[in-house]
Amino acid sequence: MDLSEVIGVPIILFMIFVAPIWVIMHYRSKNKMGQGLSDQELLQLNDLAHRAEKMADRIKTLEAILDAESPKWRSSHD
Repeated sequence: MDLSEVIGVPIILFMIFVAPIWVIMHYRSKNKMGQGLSDQELLQLNDLAHRAEKMADRIKTLEAILDAESPKWRSSHD
C-alpha cells in the first residue's frame, strides 16, 4: 500500500459522498437565510410586538396606581 492509496482513497470517497451533500446543504441554508421571515412568522412577530406594547402600558398604569396609593412601594422592595 503506497502513499497515493492511503491519501487518495479517502479524498475520492470525500469528493463522491461528503462534498456534494455538504455543498447542497450549504446552499440550501443560505437560500433559507436569504428569504427572511415567512408570512406566518411575520404575523407572529407583529402579534408579539403588539402584546408587548399592551403589557408595557398595563405596567405603567399599575405603577401609576401604586404610586398614588402607596408612594413608598418602590423603596420597600429594594
